[in-house]
Amino acid sequence: MTKKSRDAYDEDRRPSKKSSGSSHRSSGGRYDYDDYDDMDRRPAKKKSSSKKKKKEQAKKKRRRIVLFILEIFLLLIMVLVLYFVLKGEKTGKVDLNEEEIIINETVKEKEETTMKGYRNIALFGVDSTTGALTKNTRSDTIMIASINQDTGECKLVSVYRDTYLNLSNDKYNKCNGAYANGGPEMAINMLNMNLDMNITDFVTVGFAGLTDTIDALGGVYITVESNEISHLNNYQLCIADDLKRSYTPVTDTGYQLLDGLQATGYCRIRYTAGDDFRRAERQRTVLTAVADQAKKASPSSLAQIANNVFGEVYTSLDLAEIVELLADVNNYTITETAGFPREENRTTGTIGTKGSCVVPMNLEENVKWLHQFLFNDNEYTPSAMVQECSKQIEAETSKYVGSK
Repeated sequence: MTKKSRDAYDEDRRPSKKSSGSSHRSSGGRYDYDDYDDMDRRPAKKKSSSKKKKKEQAKKKRRRIVLFILEIFLLLIMVLVLYFVLKGEKTGKVDLNEEEIIINETVKEKEETTMKGYRNIALFGVDSTTGALTKNTRSDTIMIASINQDTGECKLVSVYRDTYLNLSNDKYNKCNGAYANGGPEMAINMLNMNLDMNITDFVTVGFAGLTDTIDALGGVYITVESNEISHLNNYQLCIADDLKRSYTPVTDTGYQLLDGLQATGYCRIRYTAGDDFRRAERQRTVLTAVADQAKKASPSSLAQIANNVFGEVYTSLDLAEIVELLADVNNYTITETAGFPREENRTTGTIGTKGSCVVPMNLEENVKWLHQFLFNDNEYTPSAMVQECSKQIEAETSKYVGSK
């Protein structure tokens, strides 16, 4: 643009002498860069304009500039997170066939009452280092994360992997067999059918994904007991061999920072008092510690987590949801954790050729408790499907473990 045309352009943009002095705004209601220039070029006001008013205008101008800089900064952060998520999305995203997801009729009614405002996601940890996340591997960890979207409160429930349930095909066995036979879709249907849930989303992670997540966060703080050290080290040695990585043995007891391999080894301990029940508790402890560390993480650290994890997971969550969860991490708090079936209403025993199982002594009562725990529903009546499953479980297990 020539100097002459530029002068003409500036002349056209100057307010006329008859102007009332009202500020010029863009169609979106916010000042753009030229608006700031316009304000600088306005004719001087009459002597009646006070110094106080000029100071207020200057202050407003500075505030707009600061807000603009902050917006650019936040935009850059989100672009960074987006970039890392996109790098892993191709390997981890799967679209479930919603028409194949089973949700009991009673639950569909509850979605508009006691379950309204809650989002339930299935979390699966499989006994695999890399690959084998889709099926043909038993789910070593089965959890339900129930999020109150109004308050940000999250509750975690471990479904013990050896729990004797309907695998969603009217065959009863250890519930971790559902993932091995039909992948996450069958495992979700197993949870929905037996527990009156409405789960439609899941996240599956193997050893590599969990290890890399924790390392990206700089480790997690866990209290290690003396009887856990040898088992923790043995497990992390095996995982390190599979992943072709070196490992650092844990030597001390007490509250301490564990790296990814150490924490993953801790999750797998079952040869102490409490057996598999205690192991499920350890898994919830580690997941809670991960959530606590994520809240302390910088945007760049969260981006690194996305880079490491989403290439090593299998999930139904899409890109927009992932970004939303990352942005809102500080708004979520894990308030309570528990195991299913509850201690007061379960037993263990060898159920014929199906081996050692955890048996819900009364599935109906366990489901009533679950809905009270997750959704504060103290008057829940289990669906006809749960009642049917409860009767079949009792029929198939009573001769081995008795009935209640």
